[in-house]
Amino acid sequence: MDEQTVAVNRKARHEFSIEDTFEAGLVLTGTEIKSVRANKVNLQDAYARVERGEAWLIGANIAPWETGNRYNHEARRTRKLLLHRRQIDELMGRAQAKGLTIVPLRMYITARGVAKLELGLARGKQLHDHRRDIADRDARRDMERELADATRGRH
Repeated sequence: MDEQTVAVNRKARHEFSIEDTFEAGLVLTGTEIKSVRANKVNLQDAYARVERGEAWLIGANIAPWETGNRYNHEARRTRKLLLHRRQIDELMGRAQAKGLTIVPLRMYITARGVAKLELGLARGKQLHDHRRDIADRDARRDMERELADATRGRH
């Protein structure tokens, strides 16, 4: 078994241009990891921040475990990210210097059963960037359609 993707933040790739990616572990409680393994995760409005030398995931929604009792977790609590010191320093330095945002791209479970988060150092797209992406996507689709028609013998 390889890694299993639990949640993907599609909005991140649409609204941001990703410049670099990092892998981070997550500090989760028992009911949280059960919800993650059941794919009850939403990264839509989540972002990461470095505060006092530690990295934190803010705004990620991990649904409470259905059969959890009084030890159940809060869905949108702030969760600590596990990164090496040099990774935290690099993230903080690059985010502050270039005005970049740290955005979670996807959450997955490794072959060993550990929850990991793929973080992206991202720059917000302007309106003209969105338009260029749409134009590129349309051009690529038209080219693929022409190629498919040519291979099928149509004109």
